[in-house]
Amino acid sequence: MSSLPVVALVGRPNVGKSTLFNRLTRSRAALVADRPGLTRDRHYGRGRTGEIPYIVIDTGGFEPVAKQGIEVEMARQARQAVLEADVVLFIVDGRQGLTAHDREIAVELRRNARRIILAVNKAEGMQREAVAAEFHELGLGDPLAISAAHGDGVRELAELALAPYAEEFEREAQRARTEAEVEAELAEAARAVQQARAAGLTKGAGTGAAKAPAGKAGTPDGGAPDDAAVPEAEPADPRGPRRVKVAVVGRPNAGKSTLINALLGEERLIAFDQPGTTRDSVAIDFERGRKPYTLIDTAGVRRRGKVTDMIEKFSVVKTLQAIEDCNVCVLMLDAREGVADQDANIAGYILEAGRALVVVVNKWDAIDESERERLKSELDRRLHFLSFARTHYISALKGKGLGAVMRSVDDAFSAATRKLSTPKLTRALQEAVERQQPPRKGPLRPKLRYAHQGGQNPPIVIIHGTSLDSVPETYRRYLESWFRDQFKLEGTPLRIEFRTGANPYAP
Repeated sequence: MSSLPVVALVGRPNVGKSTLFNRLTRSRAALVADRPGLTRDRHYGRGRTGEIPYIVIDTGGFEPVAKQGIEVEMARQARQAVLEADVVLFIVDGRQGLTAHDREIAVELRRNARRIILAVNKAEGMQREAVAAEFHELGLGDPLAISAAHGDGVRELAELALAPYAEEFEREAQRARTEAEVEAELAEAARAVQQARAAGLTKGAGTGAAKAPAGKAGTPDGGAPDDAAVPEAEPADPRGPRRVKVAVVGRPNAGKSTLINALLGEERLIAFDQPGTTRDSVAIDFERGRKPYTLIDTAGVRRRGKVTDMIEKFSVVKTLQAIEDCNVCVLMLDAREGVADQDANIAGYILEAGRALVVVVNKWDAIDESERERLKSELDRRLHFLSFARTHYISALKGKGLGAVMRSVDDAFSAATRKLSTPKLTRALQEAVERQQPPRKGPLRPKLRYAHQGGQNPPIVIIHGTSLDSVPETYRRYLESWFRDQFKLEGTPLRIEFRTGANPYAP
């Protein structure tokens, strides 16, 4: 198939769309709770039914007649999903029965959806025919009763949605199998020819055959070699460049969704002037300058004392998971709000996870020159421990400064995944010791003998020697700064580990 089938889940709030999304994708990617309006942005995931892969889109509660507020943005996201989908699964609540809201959505879907399947959810413990009976009134075909929470009828629903693509997928699978068999036969024939030639060369050498003239590639008659004898160039990596995961984190209403929308060039995420708009982590694949990225929009993290709602607690957990799973973090600050204690706490999470970092101060155009100078001074004072990271002053709403941010993301990722050779590390260590020896502790001075790399993302430098247990923290920081300058490791934390060798004369 030229592209995977796209299945969109659409319905009014709290009918179980996210539960069904997690069931189809066999994941827990979507945040689920018994509360309407939890999902707001579009979530994409991959599912597989039998041998057929497909893309699933989870949407927020659809309010077709909404005129104001965040419901308008949620409806726009749902409409976009309907336009992208090959088939729409219209989810209704079997326990609540048919509502006027369901009728409004059905009218909207008839106008815009390519194909609609009506699924009556929450039908566990009920007779399927009875629970689905009243939904025939919508005129969207036979309703299918399911239970997303228990998995009842979900496979049947997926097979019905993908039925038009099963035959095409089988044809493509058969074509792929045939091509693989042909390639295997050709490879076997090539191996047989090479074995026969090798046997002929060995036989000629054993009977005193004349050697090929010097400077000629060795065929028995001294002529030019066959194509099969020419060594092939090493094939390029078919996977292409590595995809960089970039998590945008910060306090609520700092402009994280606006930044991602500006990078994508479309209103992919709901950007609303209201704290707490984003409740879940949303991953979006994207390319810039032929480099692949995955941008992760996260929920804003407030002070622990202010987080009392259970949903917000789950949102914070998803944000911390995004920090752990990403390659580079973009820490967003609001220029109008200044640097708060919570910004330093979030930076601490990032450092503890060892993630590469870029600091972005958003809404820079909203403050005057005196406030800018004050904010820069505050950044140096309160986030001094982030001196290894670059800081950018941007306006995500106007799209200013985005190119520099992405260049810093590339540099930070490159520094975090750089390979450091043992000889160069050891030479750098010796130079550092010559400039400043570690202080004595008692009669002994620690001896730093050699260093090697112990890991990447973040880079870990392991130093071996004797009496290293007594190296003070100030000297460790000196070595971190030295290695960072020597190897241009800007944008990533650097960890130093000391390994003391055992004294063979101790007994």
